[in-house]
Amino acid sequence: MSSASENIQPIYGYLAEYSDTEPLIAAAKAARAEGFQMMECYSPMPVHGLPEVLGYKNNVALLVLVGGITGMLVGFSLCYWVSVLQYPLNIGGRPFNSWPAFVVPMFETTILFASLTAVFGMLALNGLPQPYHPVFNVPRFDEATRSRFFLLIASSDPKFDMVKTREFLTRLAPLSVDEVPH
Repeated sequence: MSSASENIQPIYGYLAEYSDTEPLIAAAKAARAEGFQMMECYSPMPVHGLPEVLGYKNNVALLVLVGGITGMLVGFSLCYWVSVLQYPLNIGGRPFNSWPAFVVPMFETTILFASLTAVFGMLALNGLPQPYHPVFNVPRFDEATRSRFFLLIASSDPKFDMVKTREFLTRLAPLSVDEVPH
């Protein structure tokens, strides 16, 4: 019978450093082909095609759609509650539930809810705010915001092995391979 402490890896993962985008994308593709799933890449600029290689899916659009529809329903409900239930006024013989008059408030609440959902959904899906991450312990990682590209294979990956993963990353010809402590 194994305890939970036996499954904890002694390191967070391995971090391979590259000088350009092409070797980084090639390394990420090779790691994906090798069967690694728990990977992250860090770069000083967006790298076209890298999220697809890593298997990331953008769910922000769906969240914004749901937030917008919710905002529209909240706007309609608010107008209905005020105009029909709480404070009905018969102005010019129009019906209390006059939905064309509700269009502008519905539009505004749709935009409000969609924009707030976009901001907070993006932060939540990115795992932000995250003031600390184990990669900050690697001395060369400060170059990730200036001129270097990094591929991290996490030790939580089912295929991770202390020796074989390091050898695999070394075969991909990085500038360096560093252990990332917890």
